[in-house]
Amino acid sequence: MAIRLKKSYRFAFRTALFISVILTLLFWLVMRFYNLNNWVLLVILTSSSFLISFFIVQQRIERFIYRRIKRIYDDVSLLESSSLTSRTITTDMSTLTAEIEKFAQDKKIEIDTLRIREEYRKDFLGNVSHELKTPLFTVQGYLETLLDGAIDDKNVRKKYLQRANKAVDRLIYIVKDLDLITKLEAGDMNLTWEEFDIIELIKNVFELLEMKAVKQKISLTFDMDYVEPIFVRGDREKIRQVISNLLVNSIKYGYENGTTEVSVENLIQNKVIVRVTDNGEGIPEQHIPRLFERFYRVDKSGNRKEGGSGLGLAIVKHIIEAHEERIYVESVVGVGSEFSFTLEKA
Repeated sequence: MAIRLKKSYRFAFRTALFISVILTLLFWLVMRFYNLNNWVLLVILTSSSFLISFFIVQQRIERFIYRRIKRIYDDVSLLESSSLTSRTITTDMSTLTAEIEKFAQDKKIEIDTLRIREEYRKDFLGNVSHELKTPLFTVQGYLETLLDGAIDDKNVRKKYLQRANKAVDRLIYIVKDLDLITKLEAGDMNLTWEEFDIIELIKNVFELLEMKAVKQKISLTFDMDYVEPIFVRGDREKIRQVISNLLVNSIKYGYENGTTEVSVENLIQNKVIVRVTDNGEGIPEQHIPRLFERFYRVDKSGNRKEGGSGLGLAIVKHIIEAHEERIYVESVVGVGSEFSFTLEKA
């Protein structure tokens, strides 16, 4: 849709003024040469030269510049650019230049953002494909083996069905995490705010993960004895999931006979910081900025000994940000990692 053009007469005015000043000087020199002293004639000539120059310059500008500028704005308006066509435009050269430069810069940023998103989309599709195809192929392999005759062997049938069921459970786990993180990213996950004792919550998570930790020979512990409760404000179940995901990660990638330590410290007057520290494998520095991306894996080999949906840290990040809090990570390869997040005191 064509847009309204607000004309600028500044260039024509300045040009006409410049021309009239030059012509006035010439008229004055000619009059001095012929000893003429008619100032009325000089004023008339000056005024006439200014008006004629202004009219000619303005007409030429409108014909060869303004119309083309308006065509450019009309073409740009087809792009639905709010930055360039959201108001009545002006053909003043300095304003036009500034607007075009800003428009070009905005488009460059937009293109760069789209390029980054495209790379992220490719990574995401590749990762989700990898995470889903492993259990799918597992289920398919066991079922095909059973259909090919193994179903007649009672022991083999039971074993293969159990393994297929385990792979289906993994698929369900991945789909549930995908559904959760989609809701978190879309802002559809409502938080249930309440006051609760964070120490008691951590102890509960310790009890839930005790068997898993014992199997991996990892010790779950506090940094000190917390005699008094520490009350915080947030969604109890979501914070439970945050702590659980962080502890599960520390157990997965910890060394045998290692330790995962949790501490709760006062940060500022109305904040506490919860730290989950382990002495496990550690994370190479180049991977840390991408740790909270969906399906991002530090181990790209595909030969991981530990499963998981690959969404745990992404879910943690979104839950903490939904609480309008911050999450931090520090890690040294061969030394261990520390994940920490803030919460509001009750």
